[in-house]
Amino acid sequence: MTRYLEQVQERPRRSWWALARRRFLRNRVAILAALYLVAMYLVALLAPFIAPYDPHEGDILYIHARPSSEHLLGTDENGRDVLSRLIYGARISMSVGLIAMVISIAIGSLIGGVSGYAGRVVDSVLMRITDGMMAIPYFFLVLIVVAVFGSSFRNIVLVIGVTSWMVVARIVRSEVLRTRELDFVLAARALGASSTRILLRHILPHAVPSIIVAATLGVANAILLESALSYLGLGIQPPQASWGNMLSNSQAYLWENPLLPLYPGLLILLTVLAYNFLGDALRDALDPQYREGQL
Repeated sequence: MTRYLEQVQERPRRSWWALARRRFLRNRVAILAALYLVAMYLVALLAPFIAPYDPHEGDILYIHARPSSEHLLGTDENGRDVLSRLIYGARISMSVGLIAMVISIAIGSLIGGVSGYAGRVVDSVLMRITDGMMAIPYFFLVLIVVAVFGSSFRNIVLVIGVTSWMVVARIVRSEVLRTRELDFVLAARALGASSTRILLRHILPHAVPSIIVAATLGVANAILLESALSYLGLGIQPPQASWGNMLSNSQAYLWENPLLPLYPGLLILLTVLAYNFLGDALRDALDPQYREGQL
């Protein structure tokens, strides 16, 4: 009897995820976006094995060389292979987006979960801090912090992650407020479960769909922000390749090589669009209204 009840309780959850998966797979644009992003992460991961040249070594005999069989996308102002630098630049841009997103999700989930579950004074204080952070112009805050502490890879990742958790905190808080008075939470509390266990085991899992959507959009914002910082000279510094500093360096050579800024700019555009299309599709597939209909 107990086993049968457990199967009955699990069946709606599996059914809802199956419906969400089916809704997502019907979106062809989202599938293409996901395949593109998987390909980009594979390129970033396998960069040392697939890049045809060392991204830092140039050849003065091939300065601003046009695309050819030897250099598929040509070379830059220092004779460095553009394709190799784009491949290694993907490692920087994609890594910054992913790691910064993990940091912001961790901080936002912690603050939003504690705020929503504790309520009263704790909720008021944490939300006022969140509102204060959101009131500060995000880009200028990052600019100031990077200018003060330096523009290393570690600093850029930490700054973007630590300053982008506010939206996640609000999303998680709203989910916690919605679920903390439901029957299964009240039952766990009556059985003597600790607040930490209730929050981690019973409440936060219900916020996972919303967190997934926020994560995809957060990666896109982090990549765009890193590219903007590098374009302004406050991000990843040459000779290390990133799409942002490649775009910045190429603007001085538009007449000599008009294709040079096209490649990094196009990759930034496609990657950000792919994450936004993926986030929109996940938001539609994981719509809480569908979930409530299945519970």
